[in-house]
Amino acid sequence: MLWAISCVDKPNTAAIRDKHLEAHRAHLTASKGILVLAGATQNDEGTAAIGSMFVVNVNSRAEAKKFSDGDAFTQNGVFASITITRMRKGQWNPEACEGA
Repeated sequence: MLWAISCVDKPNTAAIRDKHLEAHRAHLTASKGILVLAGATQNDEGTAAIGSMFVVNVNSRAEAKKFSDGDAFTQNGVFASITITRMRKGQWNPEACEGA
């Protein structure tokens, strides 16, 4: 099952993000077997991160939450909110993100 995890940053957490970026990336690498898509959400200008988006392929909401809870950004208070939503794959076009 696919689960979309949408995270919104608290205000003024850029320094916290920077401090824990290596640990965050290590968590993503360690989760490669379940991680379909991951990336920072940005302001319209693309100059600042305002959150994160993940899509994971796991069997339950509890497993999706476990992935989220294991992230250094979650553990260190970067996010104001985290929403976990089950989804189904309707369209799959990875070529569309080339050059993004």
